[in-house]
Amino acid sequence: MIDIKNLLNSDDLSKNDIYEIVDLANDIIKSPKDFSHVCEGKILGTLFFEPSTRTRLSFESAMLRLGGSVVGFSDANVSSSTKGETLQDTVKVVSQYADIIAMRHPQEGAAYLASLTADCPIINAGDGGHQHPTQTLTDVLTISQYKHTLDNHTIGIVGDLKYGRTVHSLIKIMNLFDNNKYILISPEELKLPQYVKKEVFKDNDNYDEVTNLDEVIGEIDILYMTRIQKERFFSTSQYTRLKDSYVLDMEKMNKARKDTIVLHPLPRVNEIATEVDKDPRAVYFNQVKYGMYARMALIYKLLEANNA
Repeated sequence: MIDIKNLLNSDDLSKNDIYEIVDLANDIIKSPKDFSHVCEGKILGTLFFEPSTRTRLSFESAMLRLGGSVVGFSDANVSSSTKGETLQDTVKVVSQYADIIAMRHPQEGAAYLASLTADCPIINAGDGGHQHPTQTLTDVLTISQYKHTLDNHTIGIVGDLKYGRTVHSLIKIMNLFDNNKYILISPEELKLPQYVKKEVFKDNDNYDEVTNLDEVIGEIDILYMTRIQKERFFSTSQYTRLKDSYVLDMEKMNKARKDTIVLHPLPRVNEIATEVDKDPRAVYFNQVKYGMYARMALIYKLLEANNA
């Protein structure tokens, strides 16, 4: 049984927790019918104060495939927050209806705030530029499916490393495992923040920072592409200047290893050319499906832990 009551950030997860969730997800993948009724009578509340397609539908599909039900909203404008209701009160109310809540919010720390008043487990489905721990579980499950181990990888992370919450979470989690190295590829303006480097790498030197993808793509086992996020910029001109910094096309893929896999948290804009989709190393659409299985495992485990 996992040791957490909520999943608010990637720091909540121990190495054992991750193995337990990945193992359960693998069991679900192998035999989904065995898990199709395990959440019968349970309700997932989805509180999405920020737009989402993949994450919200992934959570909803996960709960429905476990035999549970879903209530919630996908637009803050249809919630009572438009009437001035506080986040804490909204969560307190919904936790009277739901057995578990998945919440996305534009403000950093919102999931933690929600957990202080909720009467059921809270899953952080993304809070501003801070954390997106279930995307990280998605990434980890995908890596385990294709690489069969979470150790001994060179992971290239490309694009928005400053604001990319998926990036911050992924590095933290993969650093729990042995002998992983990182190549951080970004424009100077979007480098991984110093506070993240201090927290994650501490005194380790298992990372390099570069600006040129072409020069290092042949060294990478796992290539993690990210979009330049327009919604995180205060300056339109800066976004316009940086948005096409990296475009992965077949010319670059031809320089990559035969067993390299390409991940992307999606949505993509134009950082991966559509011609790459047909390459068997491009696994980002399968990654979406693994995300549903990861969330199925997480929901089941959190409900189990809270009913213990």
